[in-house]
Amino acid sequence: MYPSERLSYILSDASPSILLADSVGLEALGEAAQASLIIIDPSLHNEMTAHNPCVSSLRPHHLAYIIYTSGSTGKPKGVMTEHAHVSRLFDTATDCCQASEHDVWSMSHSFSFDFSVWEMWGALGFGGKLVLVPYQTSRSPQDFYNLACQQRITILNLTPSAFKLFAECQQYSSTHSSPRYVVLAGEALPTAILQPWYATHSDSSPQIVNMYGPTECTIYSTYHHMKKEDCTQVVGTIGRHISDAKTYVLDANGRPVPIGAPGELHISGGGVTRGYLNRPELTAEKFIPDPFSKTEGSRMYKTGDLVRYLSNSNIMYLGRDDDQVKIRGFRIELGEIEACLAEHPAVSEAIVVALSEEAEKSLVAYVTASPDEQLPRKLRSHLASRLPEYMIPSAFVRLDSFPLTANGKLDRHALPAPDEDAIARQIYEAPQGEMEMAIMNIWVELLGVERIGRHDGFFILGGHSLLAVKMINRIRTILGFEMSLRTLFEAPTIAELATRLLEGGNTQNDSYEVLLPIRPHGTRPPLFCVHPGFGLSWCYIGLSAQLHKDQPIYGLQARGFFGNGQLPTSLDEMALDYLDQIRSIQPHGPYHLLGYSLGGSIAHTMAAHLEQQGERVALLAVMDTSANYYKLPPRPIEEDKEEQHNQEFLRFLAGVSQGDVPEMAKSFWEYAPIVNRNLGCLIKPEIPPLFSGDIFIFHATLPDKGSDQVLSTADWKQYVLGNIEVYDIHCTHNDMEKPEHIAEIGRVLAPKLDGLYNCEE
Repeated sequence: MYPSERLSYILSDASPSILLADSVGLEALGEAAQASLIIIDPSLHNEMTAHNPCVSSLRPHHLAYIIYTSGSTGKPKGVMTEHAHVSRLFDTATDCCQASEHDVWSMSHSFSFDFSVWEMWGALGFGGKLVLVPYQTSRSPQDFYNLACQQRITILNLTPSAFKLFAECQQYSSTHSSPRYVVLAGEALPTAILQPWYATHSDSSPQIVNMYGPTECTIYSTYHHMKKEDCTQVVGTIGRHISDAKTYVLDANGRPVPIGAPGELHISGGGVTRGYLNRPELTAEKFIPDPFSKTEGSRMYKTGDLVRYLSNSNIMYLGRDDDQVKIRGFRIELGEIEACLAEHPAVSEAIVVALSEEAEKSLVAYVTASPDEQLPRKLRSHLASRLPEYMIPSAFVRLDSFPLTANGKLDRHALPAPDEDAIARQIYEAPQGEMEMAIMNIWVELLGVERIGRHDGFFILGGHSLLAVKMINRIRTILGFEMSLRTLFEAPTIAELATRLLEGGNTQNDSYEVLLPIRPHGTRPPLFCVHPGFGLSWCYIGLSAQLHKDQPIYGLQARGFFGNGQLPTSLDEMALDYLDQIRSIQPHGPYHLLGYSLGGSIAHTMAAHLEQQGERVALLAVMDTSANYYKLPPRPIEEDKEEQHNQEFLRFLAGVSQGDVPEMAKSFWEYAPIVNRNLGCLIKPEIPPLFSGDIFIFHATLPDKGSDQVLSTADWKQYVLGNIEVYDIHCTHNDMEKPEHIAEIGRVLAPKLDGLYNCEE
């Protein structure tokens, strides 16, 4: 039974003329709410006519029902569904399961939950038998299991949470149920609950179907026939769209994202409903024109669900777009923490919530697991090896099972508050000593984070190249210590950096070495990033916060800074030099290469050489690089503009005023003109090498100032024999190295590198 306040709101919003209600429902509503309604009491049905009313004017586009779903404002919103939306669903039902008149269906969900429409009309539409499960039976897993066995239910419809309890009952029962299909829907499917099931069942007997779809798209829009091998994923794939639906994975600007990259799921097709009753603004916001459809007036629904396409075209559910919380100034995806918890062998299911205590929020993890006094410590240690400190919950609560709502979904409001035993100790450690406190104050100012612990990392907190150089300048000005970017790479936390500075740090020259260790630690094959035309790789620093913690990152920088070697005479010579550098770190492939602008051409040349030498290049990615760089005439910088050119570069890189630049890198002026002039002269007309692998191109969509053109990606077809994948970045060529665009590039590269690593293992 819903609260009286919610029932009254729904009644007021929907404004029906006839109300079907029993005595309990009428009592909950109160007499005032019933004044203008025709009341039909089902207990009096024997006194009613035996003939159905004839409604000759009823058409498919007429409203069939309104189902209310939770709203972010606290008020439920009514989704208007037409008869045609429902009838076409069962025309496509054979995509999901081959039902017939011989099947027995269970109906265990409230009719206020749209899954009940599938249960009810699925059975009646196919001519099968419908078993109405009494409410008390649906609340008792053992009673429900017994009923399924007695009635020989062949199509079982459950939420994943309810199925977990059903499977446990079967595990300890001498009587076995015999469903042909187990249809799971209503919430994300954690595959851990299927592992015990598949230990005693085959993939197809029964067939488990993971069904996905918001109420706004009429019950379900995608489905996947689960298999035992799917349990290697933390969350079950939601599969592919049904035959009369279309699915799009789009970024924040409404553009399709590449395979593997996360985006918001949009759904179009015959199931997209009218919208929300009495909510025109919200309807216009969530139900938008479909720009990919040729049908006039076609709309698509913005689900708010984060997903990504797998290489086999299936869709992987990642979590809600609004499952983000802000703690200590950081935006956190709760689903990412839940996925990491689910990887622990002791955990069956995991839920993470943000609890507010006074003015501060904290994360609390709830897990289903066997009793273990050391569980909070074990789980915290498990997460600490995979996530930054600020994403680690402050408490871990163990439960035998999660509480469920009347619809069989997880009831977050019924989760118990954590007690003292659930608290994970040593979550936050304040900076110690004057040096750590001084560094913390500088970081708070630059990063805009409210509270920083001594073990928090600069780049994990959102630091990038501009902020790193600013921070070095602040350290010099306020504390009087010299340090380099390399110092920060090797000592990225407050505690480590304070110790390094007191021990002497590194010289400024270390920031200009040919091989720049942006993140030298990790067991995965490194990502090597080739410098753009300025010769430095500092712009890649922001990738650290986006890529896996175990992913090493190195920059390759031009020779000539601070006399670090003889200047190259060609791009080919430079590429061979850089290959020697990367082999000192990684003697053999698979290699991962990234290059921006001129660096993309160098990376392409390196890839071709590696291929000729029998090595494998698993990833070649370029950032707004023209394949015709080699055909451009030499472009040496005019000497009278050289100083202005370098000043603008350093001010952009550091984000500091002109007066601060000489203090930041006085000796830079001696070498920068030489390096830049040489790089400009290296661009000589010649034929690019041929690479037989794939290339991934980040393409700037806006022309630079003073130009009306963007770089073309079409010419790469002449020099790359493999697949060419293009991802648009909404910026100019010169702005691509800005932190926000580097972060976007990192978010796209992360799943690609993860996928390559998993395949290589």
